[in-house]
Amino acid sequence: MDILLQQIINGLTTGSVYAVVALGYTMVYGVIQLINFAHGEVVMIGAMVAFSVISALAGSSLPPLLIVLAGVIAAIPACMVMGYLLERAAYRPLRHAPRLAPLITAIGMSIILQHLALLVWGRNPLAFPQIIDNRVFGIGGAAISSVQIAIIALSLTMMAGLSWFVYRTRFGIAIRATAENVHVAGLMGINADRVIAATFVIGAGLGAVAGVMYGSYYGIAHYTMGFSLGLKAFSAAVLGGIGNIAGAMLGGILLGLVEALGTGYVGDLTNLCRWPGAGEGMGWMGERCADGAHFVLFGSNYQEVFAFLMLILVLVLRPSGLLGERVSERA
Repeated sequence: MDILLQQIINGLTTGSVYAVVALGYTMVYGVIQLINFAHGEVVMIGAMVAFSVISALAGSSLPPLLIVLAGVIAAIPACMVMGYLLERAAYRPLRHAPRLAPLITAIGMSIILQHLALLVWGRNPLAFPQIIDNRVFGIGGAAISSVQIAIIALSLTMMAGLSWFVYRTRFGIAIRATAENVHVAGLMGINADRVIAATFVIGAGLGAVAGVMYGSYYGIAHYTMGFSLGLKAFSAAVLGGIGNIAGAMLGGILLGLVEALGTGYVGDLTNLCRWPGAGEGMGWMGERCADGAHFVLFGSNYQEVFAFLMLILVLVLRPSGLLGERVSERA
């Protein structure tokens, strides 16, 4: 039971990061039906900028919490500017082009940002400075660290804040109106270009915080980290329902839990030597099991395979995702 609880805690932590990144994908898609594949690299840029600032201030006399906060404060505007430039220079000129053009552009911008980071920060993995005392607390036989608590709490706060912003503010109404029908929203006095740019900027700001959380949790930053993180977050958005804010949150949490539970139990469940009758009449495998060895079909390194298998299963049974596709239904 303690292993199950530990894996749930780990899954909630990882899933919280996925959910925050997925919000960037789902907001942009909900408004202009564009998959911004460069969003993962924006998250990576946020982690790298925070790494540079924290590393520069790590030897100073400032309190560790203030140093990390300075890294976050530097990463957020850097990513927001990056998100705005992506929308203004790469996506806005192609807004009325065939769907394939902005999709290819998004992939191209992802590659460009990745190699720019390679030029600035190098190809070697960077050890994220661990300057805050990471205390560990016991809970029901499992352990949860102060970093995990901070990640989960901060993610939930940002998700709740974004939901309040979208559904309870005037600008949030403008975002939902633009998502409903950009032409009618323009007739009502809404500046669609401003709203669309804002969705990129807000998503990039959330991504910056997610990048710092990811680096703080795993203790590493690399110029390629945005690819796998972005792919998983995009999958989480699709799992919950692309364009649906609540769906992105749910999909991220579920994906993190499946990965964590897969890490903890896939090896045991696929160990053929533990199956009833495995040592009887099974030739060389029976001899191997009789010697106390293991015959594991899938180890913990297959955790992502099972996460994506779950995604495929959900999409086969419910193609629109668990909670449906859009932020709001179109007329």
